[in-house]
Amino acid sequence: MTTRRTALTYVMHAALVSGAGGLAVEAHANTSAAAPGFVRTLLRGTPRLIGQHRFTYWGFEVYDASLWASAAFAPEDWAKQTLMLELRYLRDFKGTDIAQRSIDEMQGQRALTTNQKQNWAGVLQTLIPNVRNGERITGVYAPDKGMQLWHQDRALGEVTDTELAQRFFGIWLAPETSQRQLRQQLLAGAQL
Repeated sequence: MTTRRTALTYVMHAALVSGAGGLAVEAHANTSAAAPGFVRTLLRGTPRLIGQHRFTYWGFEVYDASLWASAAFAPEDWAKQTLMLELRYLRDFKGTDIAQRSIDEMQGQRALTTNQKQNWAGVLQTLIPNVRNGERITGVYAPDKGMQLWHQDRALGEVTDTELAQRFFGIWLAPETSQRQLRQQLLAGAQL
């Protein structure tokens, strides 16, 4: 069991950090889909699905990502707009592993101070639960407020540190992301 867990953790880490090489990514866009009810409430209005993406790594399906935002969403100014990102996991993962990988990804985009790494790791490890196949973690980013996270439809908490929130969502959306293909597909609907 330990070997399998180690292998799955590797798959998650590899999927998050690998670039185009070795990462097969499929888009599953359905731009006519209606936003889930709680998303409409959180984003105040009728958000639209901007893009979707499925990560697979060496045959292992990792997660499906969906980005929701207002109809006026501008990808070049993503960090100045309220948006929602949903990750529907296709494997079981430990929350502590997801939190640590998130810190590593943020560090890879732009150096974090030792204080930031320690504080932000603590915040994310507290918020992010273990996930099982089929479960989802949903985050809403608001540039002037920070972010809110949910596991399924249960609120996990709110982060008012706007820099942490922006850097966290930047894992998927910032131009400096290690996942440029993922970013391109998530933002694809806004570029039509």
